[in-house]
Amino acid sequence: MTKQRTAIDYAHLLKTLVDEDYPEAIKITVVQDNLNTHSPASLYKAFEPAEAQRILSHLEFCPTPKHGSWLNMAEIELSVLSRQCLARRIPDLSTLKTELEAWQEQRNQEKTWIDWRFTTADARVKLRRLYTSINN
Repeated sequence: MTKQRTAIDYAHLLKTLVDEDYPEAIKITVVQDNLNTHSPASLYKAFEPAEAQRILSHLEFCPTPKHGSWLNMAEIELSVLSRQCLARRIPDLSTLKTELEAWQEQRNQEKTWIDWRFTTADARVKLRRLYTSINN
């Protein structure tokens, strides 16, 4: 959670991911949307080239398609967050951070999931034109 969504904010988030959240990890796979600031170039805006490269050496980016079931699931979860936690006035950033952390902890303890009914077989039929045929 940041006050804004700038490339610099994003770069600092990636640095925290590498140095504080997962310092022992050899590689961290970052699954992200297509927001313009979600780019390795953000690291070069925030840090000297050597530091940007050091952080990048620990990251593997997995861009997501603009349309996909993962996005629907993320949007469902954000909708739940809005209804359960954000549907009221929150006085300041510190309170917001505390509230979000508490909500996330509870959500994780409940081990909630989405019963996604779009199967691999459905995808093969519906998305056939997006994949090359294995019969060619």
